[in-house]
Amino acid sequence: MSEEKKYTFENPEYRDTYRHTVSHILAQAVKRLYPEVKLAIGPAIETGFYYDFDAPFSFTQEHLDAIEAEMKKICKEKLPLERFELPREEAIKFMEEKDEPYKVELINDLPEDAVISFYKQGDFTDLCAGPHLDSTGRVKANALKLTSATGAYWRGDSNRKMLQRVYGTAFPKKDELDAFLTAQAEARKRDHNKLGRELEYFTTVDSIGQGLPVMLPKGARVIQLLQRWVEDEEQKRGYYLTKTPMMAKSDLYKISGHWDHYLDGMFVMGDPHDEKSECFALRPMTCPFQYQVFLNRQRSYRDLPMRLGETSTLFRNEDSGEMHGLIRVRQFTISEGHLIIRPDQLEEEFRGCFELAKDMMETLGLWEDCSFRFSQWDPANPSNKYEGEAEQWNEAQEIMGNILDHLGIDYEIGIGEAAFYGPKLDIQIKNVFGKEDTLITIQIDMLLAKKFGMEYIDSEGKKATPYIIHRTSIGCYERTLALLIEKYAGALPTWMAPEQVRVMPMTDRNRDYAEQIKSELEKNGFRVTLDGRSEKIGYKIREAQLEKVPYMLVLGDKEEEAGQVAMRDRKDGKTTVMPLSEFIEKLKFEVDHKLK
Repeated sequence: MSEEKKYTFENPEYRDTYRHTVSHILAQAVKRLYPEVKLAIGPAIETGFYYDFDAPFSFTQEHLDAIEAEMKKICKEKLPLERFELPREEAIKFMEEKDEPYKVELINDLPEDAVISFYKQGDFTDLCAGPHLDSTGRVKANALKLTSATGAYWRGDSNRKMLQRVYGTAFPKKDELDAFLTAQAEARKRDHNKLGRELEYFTTVDSIGQGLPVMLPKGARVIQLLQRWVEDEEQKRGYYLTKTPMMAKSDLYKISGHWDHYLDGMFVMGDPHDEKSECFALRPMTCPFQYQVFLNRQRSYRDLPMRLGETSTLFRNEDSGEMHGLIRVRQFTISEGHLIIRPDQLEEEFRGCFELAKDMMETLGLWEDCSFRFSQWDPANPSNKYEGEAEQWNEAQEIMGNILDHLGIDYEIGIGEAAFYGPKLDIQIKNVFGKEDTLITIQIDMLLAKKFGMEYIDSEGKKATPYIIHRTSIGCYERTLALLIEKYAGALPTWMAPEQVRVMPMTDRNRDYAEQIKSELEKNGFRVTLDGRSEKIGYKIREAQLEKVPYMLVLGDKEEEAGQVAMRDRKDGKTTVMPLSEFIEKLKFEVDHKLK
């Protein structure tokens, strides 16, 4: 990074330092205005910053406006930020005297040898590792904004107290803030959690539970179309389809390691600590189930690679504060697959998995929004998070790194982001608000086959242990649907639209002709509805346009007499009169070629 860019937002470290300082300014403003409020934590995040507070009242827009005004005063006061350290006992006493119980808890949880540091700015001091700007005057008062207040459990634990999280953002220039706020306003229009409900793709019901969306007919249809497409494409590429149970005894998860490493994220039926009684759990992943297909009989090296694919329904006990629309849910469906291979097949098969994911994402129009993370183990945390030894992990990561380099993938490294059994390539994507999630993973596993006793007879007649690639081709269908709604602002490409054509007779006397047109289109495999209501045609068109229907066929006396249709395209609003056969040919080409 050049010296002139070192102190700009082009430097991510400076950007985070800047916004972290603004989070302290937020906390100082809150304590000035509302001394009774207790402080929790306040980090910088990708789109700005937040601070968690324990307040005896709910933050309203009126509160946020007052806090923001106070923040701007603090910026203009140009208070220096001064770092100091305290021994553990003095640090605890210091925060106890300030009546900050959350800070005391954080100090108590620090390792014995941790350096306990604080930052002071004027009348305000906060527990913090830093770093920070040297003065509140470095923050541009007219380029900061508090954006919202929501609930957040203390330390992300639903068994702990619900705090209030105040979000904000800050930039070095006002025009950058204005551009960000404009983009956020546009993002809110595209937010699948709003738009998906308005277009009736899904809903949620309190009595069913958080993170358990109900797919309405439109959403269910899109997911069905995507599933059929994925399964057909995988079959063309040599995958065998499996269908395995949605639950299993704890015995299976103990073999795989999920019981030791993932129990808190599972839905368990029975007492997981009672060794005498039978205990079941809903599956959080499919791998140990699909291994049973390989284990069904003895295998030869000629049987490999064995590519297994399944449209799997999975269950994960996500924290309530983490769930959002269809992006993060407790029950979801995934295009899961496992390739059981010989070591010499690893690179070729990994390449095949990557190319399949790439083809899928390009067809959906999402590839241009993807980035890549090489997720590795954390050597500092080997005992309670990972299976295997350091040598095994180093070997797996070296092999995977070479494969990624051969593929020419431009990736970032994520330490501590690996699965407990192996490194992985995560294909990342951001939602409209800039929050990044994993869409697709391709993982190398050199450990679990041995735990399950998976062996094949090699070319020399000896027993050998296979490698396994864990992968998805389109990821979680619910998350993919959410991203598609946001990408296309609800106007999904025709080939995957739940309703492709809406037929509209202008009068009741054109109803029979409209029925004929609808029937002919359905015979050709298209998804068609007929709007036969006694409403003005302009009203019907506006409604269809708002519902993002790709094509509207308006049928009046002229069209019926000529045996034609007046086609209105949602993209440009133009109407073109043509024979039905021509429209069918146009629509068929668009669908067959999956045009966007």
